[in-house]
Amino acid sequence: GTNEQELADFVRLTADKPELNVRFIEWMPFDRNAWNDDQFLGYRAMLQELAAAGLKLAPVVAKDPSDTTKWYRAEGLLGRVGFITSMSEHFCGTCNRLRITADGKLKVCLFGRDEFDLKVVLRRGTGIGGDEDDEEGGVWDLDGLIAHALQQKNFSLGGHDDMYGIAGGENRPMILIGG
Repeated sequence: GTNEQELADFVRLTADKPELNVRFIEWMPFDRNAWNDDQFLGYRAMLQELAAAGLKLAPVVAKDPSDTTKWYRAEGLLGRVGFITSMSEHFCGTCNRLRITADGKLKVCLFGRDEFDLKVVLRRGTGIGGDEDDEEGGVWDLDGLIAHALQQKNFSLGGHDDMYGIAGGENRPMILIGG
């Protein structure tokens, strides 16, 4: 990793602040972010770093079944600490996230290349047909396009087997996806 020596300091910020949640996200490969597994620090390694720093973490049950964070509370501290384990222990089966990019594309998976052009449908007006040469392969209203997009969602990681598959694929840089 790069700054794992700071993990415990961040967790300790929650000492007397029950409203403070600190979350750590695993480094994810995106176009042009120079991702490499030599600097990747997975969730389990983060837990080991915190244990070595003397922090005892106990799991906290998430209130939302589609929560993408694994929540914990450190013994004696009031706030929570969470881990977003996109790479080491993906949560694709419970993910209910959709993203709309700044240029009007719908992404049903952060790691998938598939994008669906909402802008075209919105400009046409809901219920107004297009032609069979539409970018998305047919005539859509907004509800129909979103339903079609959801049906195309892959089981995990945008159709990639693992973080190495994501790293070897093509996708927008995260700053162009939004999150």
